[in-house]
Amino acid sequence: MQHQATTAKNGCSSKDANNGSKNDGGSATESLYGLKDVDGVVGGPKHGGLFADADQSFAELDGLIQPKTVSKTDQEIVRIIGQHLTSIGLHRSAEVLMQESGCRLDHPAAAKFCQHVMDGDWNKAEMDLTELKNVLVCPQNLVEMKFLLQEQKYLECLEDGRVMEALNVLRHELTPLGHNVVRVHELSGFMMCSTGEELREIAQWQGKGHLSRGALMERLQRFLPASIMLPPRRLHALLTQAVDSQKERCPYHNVKSNAPFDNVSLLSDHMCSKDQLPLETWQILNDHCDEVWFCRFSPDGTMLATGSKDTTVMIWIVDPDNCSLTHLKTLEGHSYGVAYLSWSPDSSHLAACGPDDCPELWVWQVETGQLRTKLSHASEDSLTSCAWHPDGRRFVAGGCRGQFYLCDLEGNVLESWEGVRVQALAWKTDGKTVLAADTHHRIRGYNFDDLTDCNILQEDHPIMSFTVNSTGRLALLNVATQGVHLWDLQDRILVRKYQGLTQGFYTIHSCFGGLGQEFIASGSEDNKVFVWHIRRELPLATLTGHSRTVNCVHWNPRFPHLLASASDDGTVRLWGPSQECRDSANAASTQATTNNAAAAGSTVTNHSSDSPKSTPSNSGHSTYTGASNGS
Repeated sequence: MQHQATTAKNGCSSKDANNGSKNDGGSATESLYGLKDVDGVVGGPKHGGLFADADQSFAELDGLIQPKTVSKTDQEIVRIIGQHLTSIGLHRSAEVLMQESGCRLDHPAAAKFCQHVMDGDWNKAEMDLTELKNVLVCPQNLVEMKFLLQEQKYLECLEDGRVMEALNVLRHELTPLGHNVVRVHELSGFMMCSTGEELREIAQWQGKGHLSRGALMERLQRFLPASIMLPPRRLHALLTQAVDSQKERCPYHNVKSNAPFDNVSLLSDHMCSKDQLPLETWQILNDHCDEVWFCRFSPDGTMLATGSKDTTVMIWIVDPDNCSLTHLKTLEGHSYGVAYLSWSPDSSHLAACGPDDCPELWVWQVETGQLRTKLSHASEDSLTSCAWHPDGRRFVAGGCRGQFYLCDLEGNVLESWEGVRVQALAWKTDGKTVLAADTHHRIRGYNFDDLTDCNILQEDHPIMSFTVNSTGRLALLNVATQGVHLWDLQDRILVRKYQGLTQGFYTIHSCFGGLGQEFIASGSEDNKVFVWHIRRELPLATLTGHSRTVNCVHWNPRFPHLLASASDDGTVRLWGPSQECRDSANAASTQATTNNAAAAGSTVTNHSSDSPKSTPSNSGHSTYTGASNGS
């Protein structure tokens, strides 16, 4: 009868642990300087001829299976498969695989070390380290490995109530290592824990047993070369990398996954359907009574703000499950119309700007609908753009007449920059530099702290608008008569020109969006919405439905399946994935969680690309007038 190997979480086998060892004291048949890489290459590239005197082949046979000669790559594949079989409990299958291939899962010395760690035999585990020290990736890591072993031993002694033994470990084994003094002080504080439960909670430790020891072994394995002991869950890591790479190359991937292999089959290459993208109209909002110039989701994704020539801002609540918007309130009193909106980073405030001849900027407290401040520095000002500082307590505002201000929430001008004709604004992620597109076809950086500026990029035609992605590295520009351009702000190079849309001298606002901001969307003067993958110049999709110029599009930053567009036809459209895709996603979500989740994933029927699910009426709207609240 073949030996039934025992295994730990990390897949080390007791069969390998016992091979080549005369006793558990670590007196191995293969000497300390005779360790051989598991793939059969003596010494290996890192260690040269250090182990040239190793005694015999690592292939372990019981006389029943004749080993085959396999290449180095095949040996590695066999080891990885063997590790996975062992980790899922198929020990006999893994053993037969190792015997038939003539391979070992791990080197006997490493397997023995793993077994002693999993058994909690700390003295023998430390003796094993002496045997393994010559094959460590970095010999200096020996102290770190000893520290981790003694730390686990110390915690287990405390949990068992062996306080004096724990104190001895702390004083005579951990402290003399002179390693990670801060952690030693933390460990000493755990002596005050009165119960094992309190210890586990404060130490954020899983407690004595295979879970914590398995986690410890995973940390220790990272100090050993893969030729001696495989990294933990190596097959899982390789498959995760492969799936992630395929998702990255997929032009339509736009679905969040809680685990690497959710909604993925390993039997075929990953390729999403275009239906995952927000390409169908799910709702048409007709509440504005004139051209809609701007739309913007809040940073937390729960609200949508729309600004119109009809002098109002409307706030909508987002229902991501049903792909719908519900009217929350209307903010009135913008006598010039609302051409630009900017949410504060915490979604609590909303700044509204008007068209070129508007000298006012309004800041609303969204929850209460109260006007926080009304900035009107001079009657000759033109405040057409603004951007919030990352701290949410300041913002910059400017326009095409040469005004450029840094203000606080009360509307006080903290700093000003004269003579800068601003087309669009954005803060860099460092919170120090403001990016401003000006009338000289360029974007420049302005630092209000030391009042310095520098040129970032130069276009040959007017920059009508621009936006920056979440990393602050990339900028998306709508350039008059040219279309949409992608720039790398760090390297200051033009990365890509997107094709398809019609861009004249109207101000059109494009956006980054989708899962990981891997997509680009823009309105167009030919009444369409265009969607691109960020790495492809040709559009993935062209969305129709609007009857006049599409002034602005915005992708929901939290729910990548939602996209909004605003048009001169007086409507706002909410775009979502196909009905079939939504039904499939809801079914998968329901099956993966509980049967009770089915109700939460329900969708509304009677939906088509041109016939919206629902069109809210104006009845019952909450309306707030800025003039009544004062400034």
